[in-house]
Amino acid sequence: MDPEMNLLQGFAADCRTRGMAEISVKTYVAHARRFQDFIQAKGKKILETDRLDVRDYVEQMRQRKNSTKSIRYHLAALSGLYEWLIFEGLTETNPAIDVRMRYMRRGKKDDECHTHKIISVEEMAKFLEAFLDPRDKAIALVFAKTGIRKGELISLDVDSIRWGDNSLLLKKTKKRSHGLVYFDGEAAYYLKRWMTLREGREGSDGKALFLSTQGGRLGIGGINAMFRKAAVRAGLHDLKSDRMEDHFSPHCCRHWFTTHLLLNGMQREFVQWLRGDHDGAAYMKYYHIPPNVVRESYLAHIPQLGV
Repeated sequence: MDPEMNLLQGFAADCRTRGMAEISVKTYVAHARRFQDFIQAKGKKILETDRLDVRDYVEQMRQRKNSTKSIRYHLAALSGLYEWLIFEGLTETNPAIDVRMRYMRRGKKDDECHTHKIISVEEMAKFLEAFLDPRDKAIALVFAKTGIRKGELISLDVDSIRWGDNSLLLKKTKKRSHGLVYFDGEAAYYLKRWMTLREGREGSDGKALFLSTQGGRLGIGGINAMFRKAAVRAGLHDLKSDRMEDHFSPHCCRHWFTTHLLLNGMQREFVQWLRGDHDGAAYMKYYHIPPNVVRESYLAHIPQLGV
């Protein structure tokens, strides 16, 4: 059997065995598939590639105006692919490592040193008004009121919601020290509205909290698209600009969440705990501060948007 048959499926299975989040698995496999297409266009196979092929791939990405950050992500995925091939005994070298060391050590260009857009409470309220679909507004409110990441939101199930204390129980990831976050009454209102509408949607008998139009679990592409449309309507996203600070993405909500809790006077250690930062979790454990104290502080400091 051709060892390259089902290669990407094998790589995906390996990523899952290593405990990677499903969204990371899909991203790594997508990057590997793009590289496979590039190699096949050269008349070669992945198992026949060398560092010059990887360098040519990097050069193509630069010509297509991929950012340094994007190229780094692609090379990280390729490095993971080759490490798996080495483990399986299918190859002996990892050509991505040499290319990463030689061509990716330079600092970012001046025009790539971006910061995420931080908006005011009033701008966030305007942004939320730009959502037309109750599902999308519920998603945006969860992002803003909890500060969770895209992968964490995508993986939410219906039973992730704990209505008794308005909290979400997130699935375990390497980036988060614990899986508990809280939401307030504004988010609760739209979550309940979505739950009512969800009953009539295709796929409502499944586990996923947020469903796509096809009835499956909503994916990262759908979230990015609906955020971009609303941000453009609200005047927060410039489609013609390549600068990160001219865009408003779901991750900007995490920055908004952190910034405005701190501006409203919430203890930094409590904010760290809500974000799931490891240092914050260690602090809370050391001082034996129970989650309900964090919840009370959260409700006292989270901005109200009047939605």
